[in-house]
Amino acid sequence: MTDAAATPDPMQILSGALPFLKRYDDAIVVVKYGGHAMGEEDTALRFGRDIAMLEQVGVNPVVVHGGGPQINAMLKRLNVKSTFVQGLRVTDEEMLDVVEMVLAGPVNKQVAEAITRAGVLAVGISGKDGGLIRARKVNRTYRDPDSNIEKVLDLGFVGEPASVDPKVLRLLIGADIVPVVAPVGVGEDGQTYNINADTAAGAIAGALGAERLLMLTDVPGVLDPDKRLIPEMSVAEVKQGIEAGWIAGGMIPKVETCIYAIERGVKGAVILDGRVPHAILAELFTDAGPGTLIRA
Repeated sequence: MTDAAATPDPMQILSGALPFLKRYDDAIVVVKYGGHAMGEEDTALRFGRDIAMLEQVGVNPVVVHGGGPQINAMLKRLNVKSTFVQGLRVTDEEMLDVVEMVLAGPVNKQVAEAITRAGVLAVGISGKDGGLIRARKVNRTYRDPDSNIEKVLDLGFVGEPASVDPKVLRLLIGADIVPVVAPVGVGEDGQTYNINADTAAGAIAGALGAERLLMLTDVPGVLDPDKRLIPEMSVAEVKQGIEAGWIAGGMIPKVETCIYAIERGVKGAVILDGRVPHAILAELFTDAGPGTLIRA
């Protein structure tokens, strides 16, 4: 992880940022915020200030957040037990109610409030608002080790974006309001679906034709086989890394989201450590950002 003490303060970053400010003037930047990057209150407030600063210097940020730890805490509090299939949690009807309540409720409003407190208007919405995310049920399969027969995994009300209509986001952006999106969508039949925040962020970035998708996580970025940070990669290089096996585990869905967004028109996607102070500003407004930039 990057040494937080080595990270410059926001004014140091912006003092040399003029060329970058021109590049990102009026550009849309989608920020996926969640997991350990959400952290303690101080971390959340710092994130809010950084997003507010983007808006104040002419960038158009859109935040898509997760909330796994908060969902887990509420499930425990309500004594709702989780069911797992092949290691994946099933979202049944009872759990879906909790997921939507937490993501579109307190978490969504806390993120929006942190940005508003920093001096920029932010409005929390979910993917169900304004027809933003039309979802479909996720279908996954696995091969039974005993019979070698491929079987379908039913994960309940877990969905993925079938389409994104960014009209409501563009209305908010046009009014200088930062949209804060909870990753919940609705199907053609009106059924609510829980959507992975990474996937939702990639789909929204693609629909908006964003200049950048920033994936805040709890690792520095993509590491090479010697565990050194790779500053920049092409989509082809990422695919080679997956095939060779040194891009593995939880990094695979993150880079696949980046590829998905780039294939839909996003100029570049970055995986970076959201725990590093002002990582967003350093990534956008300095030559050597702290994460891994993935490009076409």
